[in-house]
Amino acid sequence: MADERSQDGGDGIRTFPFPVDLSLLGVGMQVGPMGDGRTWHAQAPLHRVHRIDFHIVMLFTGGPVRHMIDFAEYEASAGDLLWIRPGQVHRFAPEGEYRGTVLTMQPGFLPRATVEATGLYRYDLPPLLHPDEARLAGLTAALEQLRREYEDATTLPLSLHTAVLRHTLSAFLLRLAHLAAGSARAARQGRAEAPGDSTFVLFRDAVERGFATNHSVSAYADALGYSRRTLVRAVRAATGETPKGFIDKRVVLEAKRLLAHTEMPIGRVGAAVGFPDAANFSKFFQQHTDQTPAAFRAELR
Repeated sequence: MADERSQDGGDGIRTFPFPVDLSLLGVGMQVGPMGDGRTWHAQAPLHRVHRIDFHIVMLFTGGPVRHMIDFAEYEASAGDLLWIRPGQVHRFAPEGEYRGTVLTMQPGFLPRATVEATGLYRYDLPPLLHPDEARLAGLTAALEQLRREYEDATTLPLSLHTAVLRHTLSAFLLRLAHLAAGSARAARQGRAEAPGDSTFVLFRDAVERGFATNHSVSAYADALGYSRRTLVRAVRAATGETPKGFIDKRVVLEAKRLLAHTEMPIGRVGAAVGFPDAANFSKFFQQHTDQTPAAFRAELR
């Protein structure tokens, strides 16, 4: 029977919490092999769009496998990693053969300083990572050590066992975060980052707080104390796109999530992302996705 804590917005798309009951000794993480028979919960719709409220990291030893995350398709092969963060929508490929190691971790399992140092909630970082041979070896060794510590449930008292897991998990995540940040820099195709980097971080955080009501580049620039030209340079250096493009991308993603997760009328979805007029929202959504909101929602059913 599916976990009673899972939530269904009425459209058959569920949010699944971290499966503490499946974790050894009930600690806030799991690590083990991918493959048939492994699931977040009984009857979890892995081959349908669903959402989780915990982190997943998959290190592949086979492939290729196509995996959807936040409505974008990613193809992972042997040596690649996929990092899926809480709240992201994803779907397993029914024809894919998932082989490798999967790590899941519950929000709150790690202390705040570690969460910040490892960028656990950096949704701007790419979910698909391609480590080189040296970094892959380091990540593989760190993940294998974490697996051994996780499975050793008898050597230490539970409090010490949990503390060792947190430290070992932190070591793995620091390697992973370094790889993710480097991948993001590589994706910028060598564009200069220096003083604009902090400007972009402030802008990104402001957009995350305000995208539902504020789509104005000038308003963000004024609130942050930058000229519009400075903001344009910083965002372009960090992402390769304009501030307006960055804002629009975040608005579209939130609209997709609401269309997928809820039965809210399309007009209310538009209002929730800053478009009081339903016609304007439909026009905006179609311009950015080549689909109407209704057609996008229908595809997920």
